[in-house]
This record gives sequence, structure tokens and C-alpha cells, in this order.
Amino acid sequence: MIDNQAARPLRDQRQARGGQDGQRRESRPQAPAQPTGPVSVESGVSVRDLSQALGVPMPNIIKILMSLGQMRTATQSLSDEEVELVAAELGREVTIKHAADEDDEPEAFDDPDEALEPRPPVVTIMGHVDHGKTTLLDAIRKSRVVETEAGGITQHIGAYQVDVDSRKITFLDTPGHEAFTAMRARGAKVTDIAVLVVAADDGVMPQTKESIAHARAAGVPIVVAVNKIDLPDANVDRVKAELAQEGLQPEEWGGTTQFSEVSAKTQQNLDDLLERILLVADAELDLRANPNAEASGPVIESRLDVGRGPIATVLVQRGTLEVGDAIVAGDAHGRVRALYNYRGEKLDRARPGDPVEVLGFDKPPAAGELARVVENERQARELANRRAERLRREQLASARPTGVSLEGLFQQLQAGEVADLNVIVRGDVVGSVEAVVSELQKFEHPEVRLNVIQQGVGAITQNDIMLASASDALIVGFNVRPNAETRDLAAREGVEIRTYDVIYKLTEDIERALVGKLSAVTTEETIGEAEVRALFRVSRLGTIAGCMVTSGVVRRGANVRVVRDGTVVYTTTIAQLKRFKDDVREVAEGFECGILLDGFNDVKEGDVLEVFETREVERTSLDEAPSASAS
Repeated sequence: MIDNQAARPLRDQRQARGGQDGQRRESRPQAPAQPTGPVSVESGVSVRDLSQALGVPMPNIIKILMSLGQMRTATQSLSDEEVELVAAELGREVTIKHAADEDDEPEAFDDPDEALEPRPPVVTIMGHVDHGKTTLLDAIRKSRVVETEAGGITQHIGAYQVDVDSRKITFLDTPGHEAFTAMRARGAKVTDIAVLVVAADDGVMPQTKESIAHARAAGVPIVVAVNKIDLPDANVDRVKAELAQEGLQPEEWGGTTQFSEVSAKTQQNLDDLLERILLVADAELDLRANPNAEASGPVIESRLDVGRGPIATVLVQRGTLEVGDAIVAGDAHGRVRALYNYRGEKLDRARPGDPVEVLGFDKPPAAGELARVVENERQARELANRRAERLRREQLASARPTGVSLEGLFQQLQAGEVADLNVIVRGDVVGSVEAVVSELQKFEHPEVRLNVIQQGVGAITQNDIMLASASDALIVGFNVRPNAETRDLAAREGVEIRTYDVIYKLTEDIERALVGKLSAVTTEETIGEAEVRALFRVSRLGTIAGCMVTSGVVRRGANVRVVRDGTVVYTTTIAQLKRFKDDVREVAEGFECGILLDGFNDVKEGDVLEVFETREVERTSLDEAPSASAS
């Protein structure tokens, strides 16, 4: 009794607290509503990260993906299409950030005015192919470059520096061929002034207009160099008129664009062009930079040298780059082991506006990446690994095959089997590889598919051979060659290696290889017509049509259409052909004959028998239709 009486107050206290807790539970606010605003996610985002970004339970997202035919776990990356589909199902707006669009460092720096010093202007030579861009630059800097370029065309960006009256001008020589559009765009983005080279005997061409568009998109002033004025058919006024229509009005015509009439071949008026470049730099631009900050600048080009390892051409835009600096560019990092100028001379440091070759990266960085000096190698490695992981996730998400629905499977079956041509691309520099891959990706055809399964910089290796052997791929080398052991392995594995030094030949050969994968074109030729005049019933054979050949010839075994009142009622072949009682091979126009059709006895008087033959012809172009039959 004492225990029960003693326990009663405790029960009463618990009940009182329980009532208060219940009241508190009832008055507790509800969970916040699901957010509805726009969100931003990285490309290759995982299911878990997308769930957190959207504020939606992860099982809900997995359920949506399952309804779309996609089975995903919490840690798997999602393709851009899958993210967009999930967002559409939830009625949300999602912005996908790609690694290529992200800036590692802001472009504007708050450097004090007293810390800024003048730097050389960076000039890009742009224009149409064969208008004399490299020849002009070669004449300016008094060294031969054209002879080292295959086919006389520049195939990757070169960076050079010249002295003009104790002042320096940095030149970027960008290719003029249309395949290198991305490289020209990259050149325009890192330049201060664009020199547009136009041949006086040729005028404005497609790549000329494209170069103007790149320069305007980069917001840089344009100086026009009218080249080849020494030729007898040169017409400078026509060039000026054509450029005026593109918005480049010469100063003497009341415009603001500087024009210089030059001849790279005779070195005429080159000083005038350089003076105009410096005039524009002084009048329109404030070209100053802080040389005492941590160095940074874009990677113009990179390659893998057999003896020296990865080499990157960097245009220093800010700070001073010195030997021993820890450096990172995208997913590549390292310590600067050596610096070289465009003449191959060794340097201790590079100031703003200087293009230098940098040795010390662990691999060739991607062209266009921002190279920057960091505190130490550990930080550089961390930044590079973070970027590499980011790129890897994005690549995995984009490479994953999507599920096939029954409708999609039916469409594929209706379209027929698609032939694949797998390609491995190897090049001397990153920019050339990018251009080759860009050209290859332009080949599209419903019957054949080109897949670039791997791309990289450097010589063709035995690993490439083994990958090509396993995936039935063709190896394409641009300005690179395999060694003897690699060639022997390729011969044993039956792997084809094609090497090129001019991109025109590469694209032509790849197109021929694709055409070889296409099915033959079925062509049809009408060889004759016959009109049914009488019918003869033969018990053992069926109905024999007595005909008059009205045009061409009728041939035994040929295909034939039965046309009645303008409508094709049956298509078959000629089983027997007779002249009177004799079996014959063919009957010419104007003669009578008896025709027995294979499997068709419902022929009537007045029917027209259209005789035709089909044959298969190998296609010579991707534009040819798979069948040219006319029914």
C-alpha cells in the first residue's frame, strides 16, 4: 500500500507531463513546404546530391527515374537529360553547370593603380585560309615558319613576340581553315587586338566573316591588313567596300577601322601595320597588369614531347611566372621545371604579355584552361584532382547508354541495324585533337554511326592497339606516328592505323570509310513494256498472257509489275517466255510473245506488264539514298 501510494504521485506527474508533451506535439509547427524556386546543379550530379538540391526525398527521385525506365542508385551520376526529365516531372527549374563553363578565377582583379605596369599588346592574326596570315607574321618576325607546316597551312596556334622601337608586340597565329573554328575563337578570347588579313585579289570569304564575328564576340578592336597588294589583279578598293558592308569602315571613308595595305611577300608597308597596331593599343586600350601578383594566364596550346614530357604554351596575363612555381591548369598540375620563349631560349621568368613554353605539368593541360600559380604543389594537386573528378563524373554521365523503351526498340528495328565505326584519335597537340574530333562528329547518317572512343595527345602506343583490337576500332594519327614495335603489334592484331598531316585528307578518308560501311544503293531500270492482248488457259501451267511488246525488251526471269488502269496490282517475275511454241530468252519491241507470270494467274486483257531489273551499286557518298527504286 505504501509503495502504491508513493508511486501514485509519480504516475500523476508523468501523466501531467504526457499531457503537456501531447499539447506540445499538437502545437509543434508542420515541416516546411517543399521549395519551388530554381536550383543550380553540376553536370554529372548524383541522385543524392540532386535530392538535396531540390529538397525532394531521394526515393521520390528514384521512383521518377524508374518510371522513365532508368534504374539508378543514390551515388550514381545522372546525365543532363535525366536531370531535366526529373525536374520536368517535379515542375522545377534546374540550371546545369558544365565544367567547361566554369571559371576558376575571376577575370577582374582589384589591383591598386600604382601596382600596374604597361604590358605588350597581344595580337591575333585571323582570316581566311591561304590569305597569307602566317607568311605575313613570318615576314614580320624574320623567321621561317611556313616551311614547317604541312601543306602550307597552320594547324595549331603559335605564339610569338616581336620588338618594335623598343616596345614588344605578342602575336598569336591562329589557323584559318574552317576545321579550327574553336581554336580561332579561343585565340580571339585571349587577345587585345585582332589583325584581320584579307587577300587583295580574293576579298571577303567565309572564314573572313567568321573571324570578324569571333573578334566582335570577344570585344576586341580590329585592324585590317589588306595583303598581296603586289599581285597584278589586286583590288584594294573592292576589299574595303566588301569589309564596309561587314561594318568595318576605313578611316579615310569616315569610319574608325585602321586599314594597312601590305605585301608579306615583298615586305611592303610592314612598319605601317605595326605602327597602326600600337596606335590602336595606345588610343583604345589600357594595357596594364600587375607583375608582382601570382601569375595566371590561359593555356594556348599543349603537347606531349617524347624527350621533355608535357609542354604547355601559356600566355601570362597577370603576375610573373618563375621557375619553381607550383602551377595548376584544369586537371593538370605540377611545378615549373623550365620556361622557354618562342625561339627556344631558356628563361628564368615570364612577365605579363609574354608567351612561354612551360615544362613541369604531369600531363598536357587542355587548351583554353586557365593556368595559375598556387601556394604549393599540394594545393595544386588538390585543385587538379577536384577538377579531374568533376570531369570524370560529367564524362560518365554523358557516356552512359540510356534505357530503350519498347517504342524506341520498335523504331530501331524499323530503321534497321546501325553500323558503327569506332575511332581512336591521337594528335601532336590538344588543339589539333579537338579540331579532328570536331570534324569527325559532323558526320551523321541514319545507317552509320561514328564513335570517337578515345582521344589523346602523343604518339600511338601499344595500349591504343589493344583497345582498338578489343573494340574493332580504326586508329587515326594526326602529326604523330607509331614506332616499329607498335606497327608490328597492329599488324598482328589486324588493327588499321591511318596517319595524316593535313586535316582535309583525314576527313576525306574517314568519309570513305563510313561510305564503305553503308549498304549498297538499289537501283532500278525499266527495260520494256508489254500489253496483254489475249489469254490462254493451260491446265498444267495456269494462265498464259498473249502480249505485244510495245517498248524495249521483255526478258525471261526479269521483274514485272502488273498495271491495271494505272494501278499496280501485283509484282512478280516472268517464269516463262515463249515465241509461238519455242522458249526464248527475250523478245524485242514490236513482236508478240506468251508470258507466264510466277504465282499470278489473275491477269486480264488490257493489263500492261512493266518489265524492270534491279541491281545494287556501291555508294560513293554519304548523301546517297539507300534505295533509288521507283515504284
